[in-house]
Amino acid sequence: MTRPTSRRTVLTAALAAAAGTGPVIAAGPATAAAPSSHRSPAPPAALSDVDNRFWSTYTDWRCGSGDGTRAVAGRRPGLVIAAPAGRTDYTDPHTGRTTAWEYATWTSPVHRSTVAATEVIASWNADTPAGTWIQVELGGEYTDGTATPWFVMGRWAAGDGDIRRTSVDDQTDGRSSVWTDTFSMDDPASGLRLASYRLRATLHRTPGSRLTPTLWRLGAMASDVPDRFTVPASTPRLARELPVPRYSQNVHVGEYPEYDNGGEAWCSPTSSQMIIEYWGRRATAEDLAWVKPGLADPQICHAARYTFDYQYEGCGNWPFNAAYAATYRDMSAAVTRLGSLTDVERLVRVGIPVITSQSFLKEELTGAGYGTSGHLMTVIGFTEQGDVVANDPASPDNPAVRRVYLRREWENIWLRTKRYDANGKVRSGTGGVCYVYWPARPTPGQRRVLKSLGLL
Repeated sequence: MTRPTSRRTVLTAALAAAAGTGPVIAAGPATAAAPSSHRSPAPPAALSDVDNRFWSTYTDWRCGSGDGTRAVAGRRPGLVIAAPAGRTDYTDPHTGRTTAWEYATWTSPVHRSTVAATEVIASWNADTPAGTWIQVELGGEYTDGTATPWFVMGRWAAGDGDIRRTSVDDQTDGRSSVWTDTFSMDDPASGLRLASYRLRATLHRTPGSRLTPTLWRLGAMASDVPDRFTVPASTPRLARELPVPRYSQNVHVGEYPEYDNGGEAWCSPTSSQMIIEYWGRRATAEDLAWVKPGLADPQICHAARYTFDYQYEGCGNWPFNAAYAATYRDMSAAVTRLGSLTDVERLVRVGIPVITSQSFLKEELTGAGYGTSGHLMTVIGFTEQGDVVANDPASPDNPAVRRVYLRREWENIWLRTKRYDANGKVRSGTGGVCYVYWPARPTPGQRRVLKSLGLL
């Protein structure tokens, strides 16, 4: 993979508005099922390059090491502040304001990854009422037996009134670094890898209050995806389309430029909002009261504001999008990598769409009408020929969002780790990065597939 500094480029918006559309169908209600045609069942995925580990059960929380935290059982087990372990002052780098906070910590057991990793991406699901926030850190051991420092993977709150949610730049020990939301080995060619890791969550609250964040889910995806310009073609196994609502980011061009220059850069929150509404969750009138009256689809503006990373200065922070999705009632979310479109088919088969990250030249994706150094779109199904049906937010309007892209082209631009830009220079690709959102209480079929992919 090329130098990780290109990670920042991968998170940018589409470079040009999309042109041309596929046939249009009604989005339909989130609870409806689109007609489907099933071919042979897809085999279990072979994720030899990817390791997922998530903590979310009552037993998980009790197995970790807590200092001031308490595991809470119930319909959705979580972790809360029982009694603060200490008090700290935090100076917000984006407001300059210093505020005192009580805190408690929870540290996961050591997880020895099945993959000696070149990259790790953490993600979390939490409730942070006003007056609370969380910090997530990663610390591990290299394959040579030495230890990393604790790296901050995110300082996060659902709102923006207490702290400004932020990634943390300039974290390195000379062997690995954190690039926005991704832990990355500095020199993968050296053979040095991350062998194991722990995650540490610090829960903060206003001093003297009885407030607490609730952490429902915490984990990470570790991977060592080999360098590749092309990937093997998968065999189509499913024809099905999910009734996912359609929203265009370009409807919002010029709106709220303080959030990554407005709608032209909002591919990630727009994609997230499509899936949130597919699952029947919606922003309330109270949530949207801050949006200027008369704007179309104000929930997209809301998603942009509440996924915005004040350090990265963009809405494309992968874990922040997953965390935003999980602020909606009984939603779970994770950032991971998948191995092929076969994996996506397995999720779509049980009704779970997938948000994918990719970059490509205009001529590499027939019908897109644009090129991009980094773009998020939603896979909602597959045609009888096995081609990808995607809700592409880089479209001129909502009806134009549904696209059909050639399977072979689409799979390659999503899964490759190396590509050429318009000037012939080698750049990085995401190697199959995606967001997966699903109900906190999935169906048995959904549970089986999610578990087989390491997400449960």
